[in-house]
Amino acid sequence: MGLLVFVRNLLLALCLFLVLGFLYYSAWKLHLLQWEDSNSMVLSFDSAGQTLGSEYDRLGFLLKLDSKLPADLATKYANFSEGTCKPGYASALMTAIFPRFSKPAPMFLDDSFRKWARIREFVPPFGIKGQDNLIKAILSVTKEYRLTPALDSLSCRRCIIVGNGGVLANKSLGSRIDDYDIVVRLNSAPVKGFEKDVGSKTTLRITYPEGAMQRPEQYERDSLFVLAGFKWQDFKWLKYIVYKERVE
Repeated sequence: MGLLVFVRNLLLALCLFLVLGFLYYSAWKLHLLQWEDSNSMVLSFDSAGQTLGSEYDRLGFLLKLDSKLPADLATKYANFSEGTCKPGYASALMTAIFPRFSKPAPMFLDDSFRKWARIREFVPPFGIKGQDNLIKAILSVTKEYRLTPALDSLSCRRCIIVGNGGVLANKSLGSRIDDYDIVVRLNSAPVKGFEKDVGSKTTLRITYPEGAMQRPEQYERDSLFVLAGFKWQDFKWLKYIVYKERVE
């Protein structure tokens, strides 16, 4: 009996020692990380290779997003009235938030996609690595690779992305949404029956297989179907649709 009590007390003491040791180690590691953050200098660079200031993180993103443009750009767009299309504004704002921002490829892949080396280095969703043959097969029967001629002819395009949440319910913003040149909707977001709140216009419907509408009649006749490929199976899924192949 005395031996059992001794072993129990020894185990309790050992557990207590392990707990205290873990807490001490954790506190030491946390202090070490804080010291490294406060004493190390991580340099970030913009797309032109220029060093960024301390207001940007190590990936090059602005730490505090206040949606404000630099003074020179703010002056450039100061004379534009509210609601007026501002040429280059979105790109300028994105560059202010993320100076490493660049446009390595056109909006949609076309039959010249093989020359875009940067996006061919990464697997989906960051690139098209390993998808060359599938994409070539899809594009070989695709007639159009871009927006309609009417939209392409505009020197400036006002765009809006309509999300799938219920925040628009009973807001009667449909007419204001339809005023935009390009209306982007996501996955299976409904339109029919909700026009008063979400509008009736759809320029682009961006989706992936799991979120896509299942029946062709559900898609707006004048809209463009845009695949956002997150994995290699997504490109194969689109090929099945384009070639009307049956999936066993």
